[in-house]
Amino acid sequence: MATLSSDLIWEITRGTSSTLVKRKQAGGQQFSRDALNLKNSYRRKYEGMVSNKSVGIKAGEDGSVILLTKKPGKENQPSAQIQSTTFGSKKSSRKTYSAIANSTHKYRPDLLKEAVVRASAIRKTSKPVKKDQPTKLRGAKAKAAKA
Repeated sequence: MATLSSDLIWEITRGTSSTLVKRKQAGGQQFSRDALNLKNSYRRKYEGMVSNKSVGIKAGEDGSVILLTKKPGKENQPSAQIQSTTFGSKKSSRKTYSAIANSTHKYRPDLLKEAVVRASAIRKTSKPVKKDQPTKLRGAKAKAAKA
């Protein structure tokens, strides 16, 4: 069975993809729901469904980060097409970002920065929020409050 080129698939599905989300409130911006889209922007560069090699990052359980990569040559096998690697929450952020950068460096170097930024955002949102503490008065205001 012959496979279609990624450019042809993009031209066919460009305006009617199931992952496409159009928003009039955002000035006609087109977003994507594709799990392999790092910026959630509906563009040829970031669409994972279309390209032969694509990278995606999503949040896992307990603050972990999951790196998704698409295996080239598995276009006709959707269940075996995506490979996932989990970086646990116990692993330091610096080691996680380094591992993501090393794995995407040779695979898709144009998406390296976006992958690390997305992983950083996921790590940042998974941290517990500090409670608001009242600001400590200093200087003349502190002296006035004591009196």
